[in-house]
Amino acid sequence: MLLKLDAIQIAFGHVHLLDQVSLTIERGERLCLLGRNGEGKSTLLKIISGELKPDDGRMELVSGARVARLAQEPHFSGNDTIYHSVAAGLGEIGDLLNRYHERLQDLSDDNALNELSRIQHQLEAKDGWSLQQKVETVLSRLDLPEDKAVSDLSGGWRRRVALAQAMVQEPDVLLLDEPTNHLDLEAIEWLETVLLDYNGALLFVSHDRAFVKKLATRIIELDRGQLRSYPGDYRRFLETRAAELEAEATQAGKFDKKLAQEEVWIRQGIKARRTRNEGRVRNLEKLRAERMARRDVKGKVSADLDSGESSGKRVIEAKNIAYVWKNENGEDKTIVKDFSVSILRGDRIGLLGPNGAGKSTLLKLLLGQLEPQQGEVKHGTKLQIAYFDQLREQLDPEQSVADTVAEGQDFVEILGQRKHVIGYLGDFLFPPARVRSPVKSLSGGERNRLLLARLFTRPANLLVMDEPTNDLDVETLELLEELLSNYDGTLLLVSHDREFLDKVVTSTLVFEDNTQINEYVGGYLDWLRVKNTRSKPPAEVQKVVKKSTKTSPATEKNKPGKKHSYKEQRELEQLPLQIEQLETEQATLQEQVADPAFYKQSQEQNQPVLKRLEEIEQALEGCYERWELLEDS
Repeated sequence: MLLKLDAIQIAFGHVHLLDQVSLTIERGERLCLLGRNGEGKSTLLKIISGELKPDDGRMELVSGARVARLAQEPHFSGNDTIYHSVAAGLGEIGDLLNRYHERLQDLSDDNALNELSRIQHQLEAKDGWSLQQKVETVLSRLDLPEDKAVSDLSGGWRRRVALAQAMVQEPDVLLLDEPTNHLDLEAIEWLETVLLDYNGALLFVSHDRAFVKKLATRIIELDRGQLRSYPGDYRRFLETRAAELEAEATQAGKFDKKLAQEEVWIRQGIKARRTRNEGRVRNLEKLRAERMARRDVKGKVSADLDSGESSGKRVIEAKNIAYVWKNENGEDKTIVKDFSVSILRGDRIGLLGPNGAGKSTLLKLLLGQLEPQQGEVKHGTKLQIAYFDQLREQLDPEQSVADTVAEGQDFVEILGQRKHVIGYLGDFLFPPARVRSPVKSLSGGERNRLLLARLFTRPANLLVMDEPTNDLDVETLELLEELLSNYDGTLLLVSHDREFLDKVVTSTLVFEDNTQINEYVGGYLDWLRVKNTRSKPPAEVQKVVKKSTKTSPATEKNKPGKKHSYKEQRELEQLPLQIEQLETEQATLQEQVADPAFYKQSQEQNQPVLKRLEEIEQALEGCYERWELLEDS
């Protein structure tokens, strides 16, 4: 046992956010903490890290064990450099390292040299040099430029710095709150690799389902103040939790039916009072108290997307556009180069690429918010555009929740029907008491829900969403997936949520090397499959080549026990060539299918190609089986 929570309680107002919560964490475990927005996940992490004291209960931590937490929205002071911010995670020794690092930059006089010497002696006495090596190692692994100011970094790079600050401490318990938010795909995959090799215990909050599936060895869920543990992977958790909720609903239904019957009995008037059983009355009072104390499952987000008036068939046409901007050093940086795309009504297009590659810039070029320095962008007719921005810049922090959506009105219009703003916001899980609160009081997940609520009040046949999934709980994510999958209009989507992309988009624009933006059919996994096919020769062909060069059929013939008929020997000699021909044809057809224009052809044109691909796969499977059979005979 590394850490133990026993009967932890904390309340904000009259409702317990954490109600008698208990948890044990063992070394080497990777626990994923799930729960809806506002359930208290971040509060629980703060209690474990010691930043927040519970109202009741106790926490036990093995003697000498260290805990470090990566906050959901990390904060750094002033214009600190990356080195300074990371070293700050080491406390007093980190301060010494930072002073030493600063003095090295300025050795202009004897005072500076003397100060440097004093710091060196202090570091030697505290074994500071080994810790300096840890800082440099972590900076190197995260590819962080040590002298760059944190204030100049994007959200994704700031999270890298915060992660480095936590990891440099080498904690026994590492707490991560939404670690994949604002990270690009490459950084998320790197983080998965690092955490899979982590020796301590890991407790993380994440709604990135692919990330959870890859890492979690146990799921714990915070629901209505209670913490439940589910050993095993995410899929097993979903199955078990669904069965539990069904049983809970059945039990609650029976309870409510009994309570209703007793309420009818107590109200039967004179006849009931003559035969009233005082024990039955006391039991009714107990039932009432139990019903009042029961915390029901919160409702689900409910929403509809209004695609408005149908746009023209051709939505956006970009021809040979280019855009270059100057970076902080005054150097030209090419964002888009000789790029062309044709976006048709009903397309659902995802944008993939590293942070800083230019995805948001490309969106602005396509929407006409930026003028290309070369080429042209044309818009189709009758466009109604709605835009969801990743930085939530459209939200006024001082405005109330209701005014943000209804702009001072009491009603909003959804799909041609008027609806009171309080009822509409209730569909997005904002209780009436919360409707008049200012936006600045909302959590990250609540702000995203509010932005979705406002977005869906406006008819739009072109929906543009820049990182809409950050901070959303799983149920809201799944609802958004369903809405976008059934959306009649055109969608442009920037997201690093791999599972979300796979379920929503029909094609992807990928920022690849040398400022190239290539279009692929399908989502993330489809792009990855094509990328791997292009970058590597087929594994089976390599296997065949190695076998044929290492041991020739003639040699096999002379081995004891290797007796083939003339026909079998000829077949064995012909198989490598036959496999190679099939693989070559397969690669050619896969290239053809990967072309975005392929699925815009008629069914009569693309069906023969797909059928031939299926035939080749079956033929290859038969060849490999026959090869193994002949070699082993």
